[in-house]
Amino acid sequence: MTNTARPDDRPLSRPEPDRSGVIPSHKLFGQAREVAIDHDGTVYRLRITRQGKLILNK
Repeated sequence: MTNTARPDDRPLSRPEPDRSGVIPSHKLFGQAREVAIDHDGTVYRLRITRQGKLILNK
């Protein structure tokens, strides 16, 4: 039995996401490890962990 790929067996491609509103984290944080965000009168803290991940706290 031969494994021959046909054109209709190709996986569907996903459209590229719209990145027009994307802000690179280095522009948001600068040299800081944490920023405060005021959203509708509530202040949230966004910080970078030691592992380089983002945490958002109320």
